[in-house]
Amino acid sequence: MNVSVKNYTNRYIIITILVVMAVWALLFYAVLMDEVYDNVDDGLKNQKIEIIREAYTNSDVLNNTREFGINQFRILPGNVEDFTDRNHFTNELIYMPYDEEDEPYRVLRTGFYSKEGNPYLLEIRTSTVEQDDFLINLAISLTVLYMVIILSILVVNQLILTRAWLPFTRILSNLSNYRFGNVSSFQPVETKVKEFNELNRQINLMIQRNESVFTEQKRFLENASHELQTPLAITINKLDLLLQDDELSERQLTKIAEAKQSLHRMVGLNKSLLMLSRIDNHQYKEVENVNFNELIKELLRDVEDFVSFREIKFNLTEETIFSTSCNSDLARILISNLLRNAIKYNTNPGVIDIQISFNRLDICNSSTSGALNPQYIFERFHKGYQDSQSNGLGLSIVKSIVETCPNLEIAYRFENNFHVFSLIRS
Repeated sequence: MNVSVKNYTNRYIIITILVVMAVWALLFYAVLMDEVYDNVDDGLKNQKIEIIREAYTNSDVLNNTREFGINQFRILPGNVEDFTDRNHFTNELIYMPYDEEDEPYRVLRTGFYSKEGNPYLLEIRTSTVEQDDFLINLAISLTVLYMVIILSILVVNQLILTRAWLPFTRILSNLSNYRFGNVSSFQPVETKVKEFNELNRQINLMIQRNESVFTEQKRFLENASHELQTPLAITINKLDLLLQDDELSERQLTKIAEAKQSLHRMVGLNKSLLMLSRIDNHQYKEVENVNFNELIKELLRDVEDFVSFREIKFNLTEETIFSTSCNSDLARILISNLLRNAIKYNTNPGVIDIQISFNRLDICNSSTSGALNPQYIFERFHKGYQDSQSNGLGLSIVKSIVETCPNLEIAYRFENNFHVFSLIRS
């Protein structure tokens, strides 16, 4: 699933901060506990020195502190074999009447000699931090801190990144409006961000290169089409003269007729390419309100004889007038191509239904060949499987003409064994 840059960034920031804070929390806990125990141990060592000094001057301390009292230490007779004066620290749980539960204590055990030279064991204890409670409090604090940081980042990203990426969004919007042949359709976005300015510059360079190539292609196509017209016409005329030669055999005449037919196809292809070139070059600039109802009736009269020969029946249904702003010459070519297509790929006998409503014009022809691929039928030189003699430019010309009409769209569907081409007014 695609995500925006902002959400993509937020995702990794959240994960990264979570990992960093978790590692930091563990290190912080270890350092803090080490510091706590170090301070506690220093206090126990200092208390040890004071107790031993007091025992040297007051022998009652040796005899009256066999149990822990309010001073939290006790002195027990020692054993010469096990005697050591090294400090030994342990963490122990000792029952606390106030809380009615065991609490953590830090205990110092060491040995010393009395004034008389007798060995004694000294135990000193002091209450320390409850690690469980400390961990819980630390976790709660870090969780709150994490949430505050994340919310702050999200708010900052929403306010700052959205604003920072606004030029990029506008560049994309302007780029989507760009059309070949119209350089002004892309407008660079003024911004103070270095990267976006570079993006604007590169897009402008790309457009200039594409426009240059596109212009050269159109010029070449138009010039080539013009140059081909004359030699093709001359060649066809010479073939017509050859067909009138009585000395040629029937086989030779057939070959010449086939060559003439191929040349006529080339002439048709040449005219179609020239038409596409002129449409792409915006040479049909005059626009007027075209009444498609009258245009269809006029074109139907022109093909009436041919349709009767093919045993094709026309059904024209008019609910209202279908009209839109378009070049009248292109509109005639548009409807003519759709009608020729409906006649050419019809059954024999067949039916052509034309349905006209306020916002829609449908041209439907019966067929037994199945549906066409709507993704390719309007592409140039796509002929499909119906007619190998077609140059594949008829529907491409239709699509190009529709694109010159701002309020017109074309769509294709196949239903009930009918190919349906629809002109839709938006």
